[in-house]
Amino acid sequence: MAIVTSSTSQISPANERIYRQSNLLGEWKGTWTASGQPVGFKVVNIRGARAEVEYTHNGRTERGIGQVDGATINFGSVTIGTKNGKSAVLLFSAGGGKATASLEKQAPPASDSRLIGSWGGYSSANGKSASFKVLAVNGKEAQVSVTTDGVTRQGTGIVYKNVIMFGQAQIATDDGQNGKVIYQVGTKSFMVPVTKYPPADSSSSVDKTA
Repeated sequence: MAIVTSSTSQISPANERIYRQSNLLGEWKGTWTASGQPVGFKVVNIRGARAEVEYTHNGRTERGIGQVDGATINFGSVTIGTKNGKSAVLLFSAGGGKATASLEKQAPPASDSRLIGSWGGYSSANGKSASFKVLAVNGKEAQVSVTTDGVTRQGTGIVYKNVIMFGQAQIATDDGQNGKVIYQVGTKSFMVPVTKYPPADSSSSVDKTA
């Protein structure tokens, strides 16, 4: 599945303000400066002073818990740090040997589809409204919930590029923010422009009562 719940991070707001620790999250790839050998480092999540990491070198991957220290993470004999969240430096130090590598942040995998999220809209041209929820995208399939004309249907849709087709309805988006839902009723088809709702912030439900 494209949605991985275990990757949720718990970074304190104070640390985020000072160090921008969320910049470290993600997959980094590069090469050792001296040898030109490929090296990779993935920060799966950060929980306080602990980070779940994967360190790939010499064709093998070590997984474990690294120590978060300000804007850097220490894992065994390596330390990674980034200032801008785009490029990072990896330092290796063990037994008197030292090496450095330059890494670049990799774009998130395409499976984190721009279509994931809750979409809604209304067409004044035909008086129709539509709501289209994309819960998860897994390759060519998507878990969806679609409401048209007050009827909600849930199930698995077919993904093709930036379009998801489900029964008599389909949704398409070019930018991941604005899209259109087209659905058929009998022989007629209706188009409803939709926009993606901002993701529900897990902390906002707490703030309202405070």
